[in-house]
Amino acid sequence: MLITRTPYRISFVGGGTDIKSYYKKFGGKVISTSINKFLYVIVKKQIGFVKYKYRVNWSKIEFCNKIDDIKNPIAREALKYFKIDFPIEITTIADIPANTGLGSSSAFAVGLVHALFSLKNIRATKHEIAIVAAKIEIDILKRNIGKQDHFASSYGGINIIEFKKNDTVEVNPIPISLQNRHKLQKNLIFLYTDITRDASKILKNQITAKDEKYLYLNKIKNLVIELENILITGKNFDRIGELLHLNWIYKKKINYQATSQNIDRLYKKSLKIGSKGGKILGAGGGGFLMLYASQKIQTELQSKFISKNSFNIKIDTAGTRLTYYDHDF
Repeated sequence: MLITRTPYRISFVGGGTDIKSYYKKFGGKVISTSINKFLYVIVKKQIGFVKYKYRVNWSKIEFCNKIDDIKNPIAREALKYFKIDFPIEITTIADIPANTGLGSSSAFAVGLVHALFSLKNIRATKHEIAIVAAKIEIDILKRNIGKQDHFASSYGGINIIEFKKNDTVEVNPIPISLQNRHKLQKNLIFLYTDITRDASKILKNQITAKDEKYLYLNKIKNLVIELENILITGKNFDRIGELLHLNWIYKKKINYQATSQNIDRLYKKSLKIGSKGGKILGAGGGGFLMLYASQKIQTELQSKFISKNSFNIKIDTAGTRLTYYDHDF
């Protein structure tokens, strides 16, 4: 039996430039980090007599004898990719619900790919794990998503992730001090909008981006340099909230489906209370609203939005990990 632990991620600025329709023309760049909210994948090679060859436990429980009958698309295509032709059971356990903007599907893809590499006794690098996970979701399943989530969850830490025109990806850790990391962590709060959504459907509108959308994607990408400098130097730290705000404004210009009246109302109220800025995580349309605010303002936000689930984060630095490995199979 194998167990992998893979972190969820949050994207600060640059999101959208990791989509192929953009980075193949201009090159993409994002700043993101993995966080201390995790998705666990348990893979068990079955030994002996089993009634069904494949068992997949996720939001539903599947029993199948043919790979093509598996309804979970990532599990199905990953088993095909690794040519798994023996009885196997896959189970997922998650800290956060799916479709909330924290990259859950990509975390699952990364965790499962990591587990299947290990099952085949292949010591894959974090880069190789991310590449295969992205291939399954984007190239095989044809999902309208970007690549940043797979690399953020696989590598861990705060990184600038660059997407080259030649389809290669470069991950560069940001040399942030422990003091600045703690300052960043304590100034972020996440409010749940009580809305779940399909990121692929939200981003479908961006795949066919026109020139005016490219203009705003360029603006989003340009925010990366300024944010990197703040994280490294620690100077003008509250400017981070303003950069998140700008990223959110540009994002709404690119895709009107990224927001709604309820989300805009929630965000405007948070600004009036005193948050410096923020953005909806992931593709938008629901999920979590990330806000940059002092701890005093965070307390007020929680009292004003008492009906909303909220949490703080710590930055994960490990990325995807093999936490349990029983080689006796």
